[in-house]
Parts: sequence; structure tokens; C-alpha cells
Amino acid sequence: MLKVYILIVVIGLVGGIVYGAKYYYDSTQNKIAVLTENNAKLKTAVETSEASIKNLQSDITKSAELNLKLQKNLQQAEAYGDSLRNKLQQLDLVKDALKDAKNLEGRMNGATAKIWREIMGVTGGNGNIPIPDWLQQSKNASRNPDGNENRKNNDTDRSTTKTN
Repeated sequence: MLKVYILIVVIGLVGGIVYGAKYYYDSTQNKIAVLTENNAKLKTAVETSEASIKNLQSDITKSAELNLKLQKNLQQAEAYGDSLRNKLQQLDLVKDALKDAKNLEGRMNGATAKIWREIMGVTGGNGNIPIPDWLQQSKNASRNPDGNENRKNNDTDRSTTKTN
């Protein structure tokens, strides 16, 4: 009978070892499947992040180019503003107004009308609108299309800047 008990114990031990090995094998296979799935997800995440990094780098490059363009435009605008200030300092508008008010008014209205036409042209409107009826024009003075008299160095309505 002792042999039967030893046989039962040995069979129990062998069965326990086989069951443990099977459980270890199954749990290892499940862990491998989960890790493989997670690895695939991580690869997708890495590809997405690399694509995002490339997009950000191209956006940064574009932003830098646009920033340089804006900076150049700002410098041109500042130069234009400086030239306008210098021209206004050279002009004596009070003396000019007292001397010939209608002529000054016509020139100012012509320059204003030209600026409005340019603004309309830049913003998508029709910049070819004729000079309005309210614009006073001198009958004796010859005028250019801006509504200003033909002058040589007193050009106060230039829309482009001169840079050296």
C-alpha cells in the first residue's frame, strides 16, 4: 500500500509540474501577444510624432521666412514714414494754405482720393474708380491722374518707398 501512496504522490507531483509548466507557457504567450500589440502601437505613435516634428520644422521655416518678409516690409514702411515726415517738415502748409487755399485743397483731396483707390485695389476692390465729383479741381492748373499739380520735388503722395 505504501507503493500506491508513493505512486499517487509521484503522479501528483508530476501532474503539478506539468500543470505549472502549462500555466507558465500560456501566461508567457499572453504577455508576448500584449507586448507585440503595444510595440505596434508605439511604432505608430513614433511615426506620428516624427511626422509632427517634420511638420513643425517646416512650419518654423515658413514662419521664419514670413517673419523676415514682414521685417523687410516694416523697414520699408518705416522708411516711407520717415520720408513722409521729412517731406512734411519741408512743406509749409500754412503758408501754402494762405497763398492758395483752393489749390492746396485740390492737391490734398487728389492725394486722398489716390490713397483710397490704392487701398481699395490692395484689399480686393476696384482700384480704378474715377476721381469723385466732390474733388475740387483747379481749372487753370494742369494735373496728373493723382489730382495733384505737376510738381518736381514736392511729391507728397508717393505710394512706393525709395530705398538706397
